[in-house]
Amino acid sequence: MAFLTALESVLSIILIIALGFYLRRQGWFADSFAANLSKLIMNIAMPASIFISVLTYLSRDKLLALSDGLFYGVVSVVIGYVLSWLMVKVLRVRPGRRGVFINTIVNANTIFIGLPLNIALFGDLSMPYFLVYYVLNTVSTWAFGALLIARDSSEAQPNAQKQAFNWKKLFPAPLIGFLISLIFLLGDIPVPGFIHSSLQYVGATVTPLSLIYIGITLCDAGLNSIRFDKDTLAALFGKFVLSPLVMFALIMLGQHWLPLPSIEAKTLIVQSSVSALAVLPILANEAKGDVRFATNVVTTSTILFMIVVPIVDALLQLMP
Repeated sequence: MAFLTALESVLSIILIIALGFYLRRQGWFADSFAANLSKLIMNIAMPASIFISVLTYLSRDKLLALSDGLFYGVVSVVIGYVLSWLMVKVLRVRPGRRGVFINTIVNANTIFIGLPLNIALFGDLSMPYFLVYYVLNTVSTWAFGALLIARDSSEAQPNAQKQAFNWKKLFPAPLIGFLISLIFLLGDIPVPGFIHSSLQYVGATVTPLSLIYIGITLCDAGLNSIRFDKDTLAALFGKFVLSPLVMFALIMLGQHWLPLPSIEAKTLIVQSSVSALAVLPILANEAKGDVRFATNVVTTSTILFMIVVPIVDALLQLMP
C-alpha cells in the first residue's frame, strides 16, 4: 500500500517534469520564460498557497493541542540544520550549493508527497499530527531555509554588495504570506469568499509550475546532467537516513518523559523522510545559485523516494 501510494505520487511528479521538458524541447517556451515563471511562483503563487493552507488546515486550538509533537519536530529540525551545516563544512560543498544542500536534508515536500502518503499509511486520524510537521516545515523553509539559499550565490559579488543588507532576502514573499496568515488565524479575521477563492486558485499552481520549471531546467542542462556526485549523494544520505534517524532517536529517547501517540510518532518519522522541496530550483535561481544542482537533488530524491518508503514503512512496523 505504501509503495503504491509513493509510486503514484512520484509518477505524477515525473510526468509533470517530463511535460515541462518536452514543451521546452518543442520550442513552446522562450529563453526568458523560466526566469519569469520563477518570479511568478516566488512572489505571487507561493505566498497565496501558504496563506490558504494555514487558514484551511490550522486553528488556534490545534496549535495548542499538538504542542508535544511540535517540540520533537523543532528539536529535530534544529539538529538537522546543525548536522547539515557540519556536512557542508566537512565535505567542502561549494558556494551556490550550500543552502540547497542544507534545505534538502532538513525540509520536505510535505503537501504534494507527504500528505497523500500519510493518509494512505495512517488514515484521516493522522491529519492533526501531519499538520504539526506541515507548520514546522513551512516555518523552517521560509523563515530560515530560504534565507540560507538567498545568501548563497555562486556568483562572485563586490564587497560593497556583500555588506549591503537586503530586506527582501530577510522577508521573502512566501514568509510574508505566512506571517499575514498567522495574523488572520490568531485574530480570527474572516477572509471574504471571493478573495479566498482567488488565492486558492493561484496558490494551487505552485507545485505544477515548479515541476514544469524543473523540466525546463533539465531540458536546458540535458538529461546527462542528472548525476550522483559527492554533494548529491551526501544530500540524499542526509535526507533519507540522517533526518528520519534523528526524529526516531528523539522520540525513542523522550518516550518516558514526553510520550506521543503511536500514530503521531510514526507520522513525524515518515514526514521527516519525504523527498526534497520542489521549489528548491526556484529558490536557487532567485539567489543566482547552482540551479542544476538543485534540480538534480529534487529529481533524484523524488525518484529514490519510491525505494525509501517501503523501507521506512517496514521499520515502523517494529515500533510499539
